[in-house]
Amino acid sequence: MDGKYFHHALKFRKEVCIGCSHCMNVCPTQAIRIREGKAELMDNYCVDCGKCYRACPVGAIIVEQDDFSQIFRYQQRVALIPSVLMGQFPEEVSLTQISSVLMELGFTHIYEVEHGVEVLRDQIVSYMENHKDNKPLMSAFCPAIVRLIQVRFPTLTENLVHLKPPLEIAASFYKQMLIDQGNEEDEIGIFYITPCAAKIAAVKSPVGQDDSPITGVINMDFIFNKVYTTVKKGFIGKNTCQIPDMAPLKSTGVTWSATNGEAANIPGRTLAIDEISNVIEFLEQLENEEKQDIDFLELRACDESCAGGILTSSNRFYTVERMRNRAAFAKSEEQKGNYRYTSPGSVVQYTDFLRDNARVGSIQPRSMDKLDEDIAQAMKKMKKVHEIMDVLPYVDCGLCGSPKCSSLAEDIVQGQAQMNQCIFVQKRMEQQGTLKSDDSMQIMKQIWGAEKFQDNNNQNV
Repeated sequence: MDGKYFHHALKFRKEVCIGCSHCMNVCPTQAIRIREGKAELMDNYCVDCGKCYRACPVGAIIVEQDDFSQIFRYQQRVALIPSVLMGQFPEEVSLTQISSVLMELGFTHIYEVEHGVEVLRDQIVSYMENHKDNKPLMSAFCPAIVRLIQVRFPTLTENLVHLKPPLEIAASFYKQMLIDQGNEEDEIGIFYITPCAAKIAAVKSPVGQDDSPITGVINMDFIFNKVYTTVKKGFIGKNTCQIPDMAPLKSTGVTWSATNGEAANIPGRTLAIDEISNVIEFLEQLENEEKQDIDFLELRACDESCAGGILTSSNRFYTVERMRNRAAFAKSEEQKGNYRYTSPGSVVQYTDFLRDNARVGSIQPRSMDKLDEDIAQAMKKMKKVHEIMDVLPYVDCGLCGSPKCSSLAEDIVQGQAQMNQCIFVQKRMEQQGTLKSDDSMQIMKQIWGAEKFQDNNNQNV
């Protein structure tokens, strides 16, 4: 496959990498190889799920973020915060305190992205009514899952709901509201505080649209440490001098990003599946069998959904508990009639504008199994892959520098690997006298790096 399909927030630092292969072994899309003793990312396979980030024992994989100082380029500096951010803090820390510290850091406005749910839910229901032939319809909330379907389950792209997630809806609303208040568009900076790498990648190269209304993305762990350090210095039980005017978030919005938070609010038969390996297992069955009578699937890459994002700081189970406690409180206040959602500047006031801009364009399949753009060449290459697989041992040991035998076969066909990288093939060749043991050792050094073949006295083996 030629050309880079996606922007990636995950970056590999070769100067730090020790070539341990932990990242390669956990990658759900087989997007990592070991070459010359270092991990390499195959751009078109990666979905930015972040499993490699968690698996790396030496911090060789990092998640990029926009420089925080860039917020000061704008007169109106909006922090879009997900409800999972509040779930990171102990319950004695209030949303007002968190927001006030964010304003002290330099933001002029604070807005919770799940306010977009107030518009999105009705749009999903309407979309389902008009696309009954595509059941089960699948949420497009999680960008890692959208990319996973594009590259690994391309026949299911038509089942994705072609609507923007709450984040994009909230950003569009707030930008338009500030413009309506007399601000110039180039004076407005919209910054999202993200719990995961996939959302960074989605903002930088959005699927189904040309660009995003979001100006920049800041990692949640960075913001959490900044805010919590300030709070612990003496602001627990107090408010800082700047208190933002924030509308209350509905109970449905509070838990929308948690597992079953979305599916529970969609009519019909729905299922919620979290953690990318579980999603892959389910979609493999769905792709290979007759589609069951399921109306809607909520699919999330992280365990406990956004509460388990790789950029969160708190235990995901405590986070979900806090989110549910907050939702229960919001629900009771709604029932008492204490919350008002139609004040000037409310997202509800912009329903028509947001409904007209909620759709995304075509979500194209980008199969990682496509060996060539030319169908005839692709068929020839696939035949060659099968021929190579007849020679390989089906052990999936990873010693060749590819995660599976099938990956090695495809790499060979694409000219990115050699048959003799397989340790089993090497031993056969040595027995047959077609490969010397010194040559076999040299091949392994090229894959894993010469330093791994030195003894304790730093002598080459």
